[in-house]
Amino acid sequence: MIQHLSDAWLVALIGFGGGMLLGLAARLGRFCTLGAIEDYLYQGSDTRLRMWALAIGLAGILTFAAALAGGFDPAQSVYHRAAFSPLAHIVGGLLFGYGMSLAGNCGFGALARAGGGDLRSFVIVLVMGIAAYIALSGPLAQLRVTLVEATTLHPGARGYADLIALGNGGAELVTGLAICTAITLAALWSRGFVAERAALFWSAMVAIAIVSGWIGTQWIAETGFRAQAVASHTFTAPLGETMLFVMTSSGGGISFGVGSVAGVLAGAFAGSLLKGHFRWEACEDPRELKRQFLGAILMGFGAVLALGCTIGQGISAMSVLALGAPLTLGAIFVGAMIGLRQLIEGFSSAS
Repeated sequence: MIQHLSDAWLVALIGFGGGMLLGLAARLGRFCTLGAIEDYLYQGSDTRLRMWALAIGLAGILTFAAALAGGFDPAQSVYHRAAFSPLAHIVGGLLFGYGMSLAGNCGFGALARAGGGDLRSFVIVLVMGIAAYIALSGPLAQLRVTLVEATTLHPGARGYADLIALGNGGAELVTGLAICTAITLAALWSRGFVAERAALFWSAMVAIAIVSGWIGTQWIAETGFRAQAVASHTFTAPLGETMLFVMTSSGGGISFGVGSVAGVLAGAFAGSLLKGHFRWEACEDPRELKRQFLGAILMGFGAVLALGCTIGQGISAMSVLALGAPLTLGAIFVGAMIGLRQLIEGFSSAS
């Protein structure tokens, strides 16, 4: 049966499978960036932050192991082939993080909540997808391109593994494997966290989802009959792609991103049913809707500028140690912290 599927549908199925794992991790494993930041800042718990770090480390180990085995070439990834603009990564990350705090979710989190019946999150998904396409290929596209071109640097390396390997004479893939192993060990440097078996399991599932995207798209790129970008999961431009596909089918076409979005919705729906948490929810406060609407716009613009979201830059790009990934991830965290402080504490100093 699989031989009768086109390359586009094959790559979409690969995206769907990984997306299912991500959706389940969000609903059953409570894997969430904003939730992790809130837990750390306001509850004193670093469990979900360590889950995120562990997912990054394990995804990197599996990715570089696949590269050493010949099943993946990091140099072909979309993040290594893109221009490196530190300013775009930082500004985009700040916009995304601040927007995420206003909206109450990132694009991935909104998809997961929409799969559980939250219509407020469905609005976030729609607005974010539209905003992303406005910045990607709409009225603001030329402004974005001009900014990136004016601030692009050429460091002579594709990623941190390559950069460090050039400096010490080591092999790039082995260096990358060592760095990701160190990240994994740092995440596990807590007896309390190691005792959280569910957290460890769902972090590993997220890592497998990311690596399945890299290996799957690489396989299609090498064996298929059409050009295929080597990519993994991200949830900004794919939201717009999915909207185009649903509305026109031929206008956007099926893709890895469309399959990934559908997979997260399906996984989140299944997870919410298993937990007994599925219920329809709507926004009753116009002020809340306004805040979420603005947050979704900022996330759409910011993620396109930074070339990714909490999943795209935060895990997929980090798994190949792309140069812009830690800049974007750090900026997202700072932006989210500023937004949360505004919402929870206000900006006025205590008297």
